[in-house]
Amino acid sequence: MEGIKGKVAVVTGAAKGIGRAIALRLAKEGANIVINYRSDSESLKELVSEIESFGSKVVTARGDVSSFSDAKNIMEKAVDAFQTIDILVNNAGITRDGLMLRMKEEDFDRVIEVNLKGAFNCIRHVSPIMVKKRTGKIINISSVVGITGNAGQVNYSAAKAGIIGLTKSAARELASRKINVNAVAPGFINTSMTEILPQKTKENILNSIPLKRIGSPEDIANTVAFLASSNADYITGQVINIDGGMVM
Repeated sequence: MEGIKGKVAVVTGAAKGIGRAIALRLAKEGANIVINYRSDSESLKELVSEIESFGSKVVTARGDVSSFSDAKNIMEKAVDAFQTIDILVNNAGITRDGLMLRMKEEDFDRVIEVNLKGAFNCIRHVSPIMVKKRTGKIINISSVVGITGNAGQVNYSAAKAGIIGLTKSAARELASRKINVNAVAPGFINTSMTEILPQKTKENILNSIPLKRIGSPEDIANTVAFLASSNADYITGQVINIDGGMVM
C-alpha cells in the first residue's frame, strides 16, 4: 500500500484478535506501531517481537481508552516516541451480551464506555495533532450489528451504531484539514469473542453468509491498511462492511 511506510500508527486494543492483525498488517507495510493494551500477556511480547522482525519500530501504551485521561496519555506516549501520529485505528472493544430484559445497567454502560466513548476519547486527543499538520487517517472498527441490530446485544449494537454516527460527524468536521475518517463493519470473524459461541449458533450464522465462510482478522486488517494508505485519500465518512455478504 502506498503512503504507509514510515508513518506512525496507534492501534487500540491491539494485543489480540482483529487489533493484533491490524498492527501486524500496518507493520508489514512499514509503519511504526503504537500498541495500546489493557493487561500484560505473553502474546503481547510475541506481537512486539513480530513487529520488530519486519523492521518497524514499536512501543506499547497501556491504558483504558474509556478513560479520557488514559486516552490522552496513550497519544502523548506515541508523540514522545515518534514525534507525531499519522494513523489512528479505534479497535478496542468488549462484549457483555444478554437479553435486554435481563441486562444489568453496568453491562450496558461499560460497553458504551469502552466501545463508543473510547473511540471518541482517542479521536478527541489525536485530532489536534493531525489538524496541526493537516493530514491523518482515522479508522474506526464498527460492526454489522450496528447496522442490523442483534438480539442479545442491545449494548454492543448501540455502541457500534454510535461509531457510525461518530465516524460520519468527525469526517465532516475534519475534512477541511485533509483528515480522512472511515469505519469498517466486520461481520462474523473468527476471534476469541466468537469462538465461545455454541456450534449450532456458528452453523446458523455460516448459513447466512453468501460466501459460506467465517471471516478472519486478516480480512479486516487488509481493508484497514487500504484506508490508512494514500490509495484511499478520496474516501471519507464511509462504512465498509466486511462480512462475506451477510448485510447487503
